[in-house]
Amino acid sequence: MKITVLGAGMMGRAVAFDLEKYSNFSRITVADKDEQTLQSAKIFLKGKKIDFAIINVNDSKDVRKHFQHADIVISAVPYRFNYDMTKIAIETKTHFLDLGGNNDIVNKQRSLSEKAKKNDVTIIPDCGLAPGMVSVIARDIIDQMDSVDILKLRVGGLPIDPKPPLNYQIVFSPYGLINEYIEDAIVLDHGKITEKKSMTEIETITFPEPFGDMEAFLTSGGCSTLPYTYKNKIGCLDYKTIRYLGHCEKFKTLLDLGFAKEEKIQVGDQQVAPRDLLASLLLEKLPINGKDVVLVKILSKGMKDGKNLSFDYTIIDYYDEENDITSMMRTTAYPISITAQMLEDGVISRRGVFCPEEIVPCTVFFEELKKRDIQIKKEMK
Repeated sequence: MKITVLGAGMMGRAVAFDLEKYSNFSRITVADKDEQTLQSAKIFLKGKKIDFAIINVNDSKDVRKHFQHADIVISAVPYRFNYDMTKIAIETKTHFLDLGGNNDIVNKQRSLSEKAKKNDVTIIPDCGLAPGMVSVIARDIIDQMDSVDILKLRVGGLPIDPKPPLNYQIVFSPYGLINEYIEDAIVLDHGKITEKKSMTEIETITFPEPFGDMEAFLTSGGCSTLPYTYKNKIGCLDYKTIRYLGHCEKFKTLLDLGFAKEEKIQVGDQQVAPRDLLASLLLEKLPINGKDVVLVKILSKGMKDGKNLSFDYTIIDYYDEENDITSMMRTTAYPISITAQMLEDGVISRRGVFCPEEIVPCTVFFEELKKRDIQIKKEMK
């Protein structure tokens, strides 16, 4: 089988790295529209048996041509392209996976499930960290209980050596970060799905040293379809982002001042979008690609055989110094690579559009993460 990875940035090259190391694909191709980005990826992946190609994801004919030459396509490009590429994947009978990032687009993809099934195609959005890995963990918890009263998802990508003022570093697109902070969070509350303002409901969450007390607050996108999938199985479900103490208040001040607005404003003789300015300043002023850590804590309470039961899952994953791969790359790219390899091996064989909690087998998934030294600590109480 042949696989193509769209996007040669941080996530795309980490996907290719994992595919080359663990998969049996006869050909792995990394495609990007930017020659400089491709060249950087070539240097990073030097010595790997990987092909490289130019693609313009804005050109549907070019996209269709690349899809026709692949059995599976992984998208590591911005989420706005995912719906159109899903339609092309169904037309060309190419399995398609992406990293998600926007609930509305995922819902549009899911509306194509019958067409995908008819064309013998599997489409899996939301295959990264959150949504993605945490979605599979949520499924694992639900499978072990008769009923789940509370499910709390807490995830954060952070610098190991935080620097003021924000104690944060750029671990993925600054636009993606801004979207997480300004779009409403989806919360499940006893059968009712509601929206709440992001960057609210701050709580303290504690990890082993050297981290200690951290803060967590509501953000958008992380639970994606989980509230809908498990509307009748979970009492309360929410997703919060983990940061160092004080980050939320400082960043929210910027948003309250209007720095996330997309509408252009007049500044001197220039028309400037405040969001573009904020994204540029974040890239200029914050560290990029430094040593990082991903912290995950998933807390649950429920019932099994008439008894109270709780499961706590914890992940503390560090930057890979040997291969120069950040923890955010590891925990985002490896899950989608693993899922694609399950399609390759026939472990996943259902056809249609499914999110990870609906189709990814938990035990096999966790075993594959363990091979990559992504350790999930599980406690039952």
